[in-house]
Amino acid sequence: MGKLFYGTSEQVVEVDDMLLAHVQKVIITKLRRGESFPLTWKTATGGRETLWVHASLLLRFVLGCDEASERTDAQLLRHLADGANSHHGMDLTDDAVRRLSRPARPVLRAAA
Repeated sequence: MGKLFYGTSEQVVEVDDMLLAHVQKVIITKLRRGESFPLTWKTATGGRETLWVHASLLLRFVLGCDEASERTDAQLLRHLADGANSHHGMDLTDDAVRRLSRPARPVLRAAA
């Protein structure tokens, strides 16, 4: 499981490594462009939590395996980016995100 730390809080958001690697790529691209957006996920208790992703706040991504950051699923990446660009933001509770981020999907290795 990957971990996303936000701000100076020690609270961690745990996300599947492959999904977090894709989320990281979208977030870095958005922040490089100076764009902010909401990010939503399910909490351990089954609720939903949303945070505002902004360049002025510290983000730290911890991936549990190197392979996750080397592989890219273009359809998942596009879906996450489209969400981040929409009024509701990137929503990791979305059924399409769960369906697209399943490990059984074919993925492409990034060029070395």
